[in-house]
Amino acid sequence: MARNLVPDQDNPNVDLGRFIQEQTYPREKKEISLGHIKLDIVHKGKDGLVIGEVKKSSKFEASARMQLAYYLAELEKAGLTAKGELRFPKEKRRETVELTDELRAKLDAAVRDILRIVYLDGPPPPVRVRWCKNCAYAEFCWS
Repeated sequence: MARNLVPDQDNPNVDLGRFIQEQTYPREKKEISLGHIKLDIVHKGKDGLVIGEVKKSSKFEASARMQLAYYLAELEKAGLTAKGELRFPKEKRRETVELTDELRAKLDAAVRDILRIVYLDGPPPPVRVRWCKNCAYAEFCWS
């Protein structure tokens, strides 16, 4: 991660996410590290390689979709073609994610914006939003 910032590993939401990811889908291969990314689930589907990202809820589905799109793009750069699956076990729901031209354009814009922030001399001023109270990065903004 940029500037070696990692989420608070003792954050209860991080612990819960880790627990859900470890306890669900017991028959599938879990947590494969590939360079700087960690794939929650990898399996061979009827149409080829499928990577799964397990989330505790669909509350942040848009950002989860972008995360999975990033993983698909990184796999593509490595010469692997895959489809993605967002999995929400508590909701008993799955959503297929494919790296379409539209999603690729959104991903490219997000990556450019992230890089713009990374290359700033200092962090941007924090802005309190409703997600701050549960954020595993909160100490970086508010300490």
